[in-house]
Amino acid sequence: MSKFSFSARAVLAAALVAAAPALWAQNAAVVNNKPIPKAKVDEFVKALTAQGRPDTPELRAAVRDELIARELFVQEAERKGLARDPEVKQQIDNARQQILIQAVIRDYVKSNPIKDEDIKAEYDKMVKQSAQKEYKARHILVDKEETAKQIIDQLKKGGKFEDLAKQSKDTGSAANGGDLDWNAPGTFVKPFSDAMIKLEKGKYTETPVQTQFGWHVIRLDDVRDAKPPPLEQVRPQIVQDLERKKIQQLQQELRAKAKIQ
Repeated sequence: MSKFSFSARAVLAAALVAAAPALWAQNAAVVNNKPIPKAKVDEFVKALTAQGRPDTPELRAAVRDELIARELFVQEAERKGLARDPEVKQQIDNARQQILIQAVIRDYVKSNPIKDEDIKAEYDKMVKQSAQKEYKARHILVDKEETAKQIIDQLKKGGKFEDLAKQSKDTGSAANGGDLDWNAPGTFVKPFSDAMIKLEKGKYTETPVQTQFGWHVIRLDDVRDAKPPPLEQVRPQIVQDLERKKIQQLQQELRAKAKIQ
């Protein structure tokens, strides 16, 4: 062996030794010569802290151990050639496809962000479509039509609705004089809501109303315009709906360009 060759190898070895601390500094561990970058630990810790876990040395040690365990399993699978198993290959392909689909969607949404004016326009449309009345009603629920008729007779004779409501089998409202609070008509079953919205304020049904729950005597106390939820409350839902529409549009555009046989 020439002196030059020996010298060159010595220099290379020295360079590797000198570089080793820097390489170790970049890695959380090295498993059978396969490095696990510290950045991977940081990524896992970031995900956990987003769920409320505190970033502590103990957490980082646990994450490092988990990544080492995963790497050992992966290496064992590769040693056994399991990556070539048809079922495993199919699962890997499916996972890869899903990851790429999500990447395309993220990129498209990032490049085509939802604008504030679009959110406001969608909110205004939602408010207009949902504009309706809210009704404050009371009811007395009994099992038999005859019982309901007797209650109506007592009301006609001056009986107090709140007192008569104590016999209602709807125990939740009976304790409050039959009060059902403010509700949109769609909250109730159709026979109930149909009878309720026909009433004048302060009036009660003079004919018992039958539903699957029994027989009702209904009194309407008040009516008001429904108040839409504030924009900021429904903003996340609106953004999600608009993004979904954008993704559907992207899918249609890609399909239109594609050659599908």
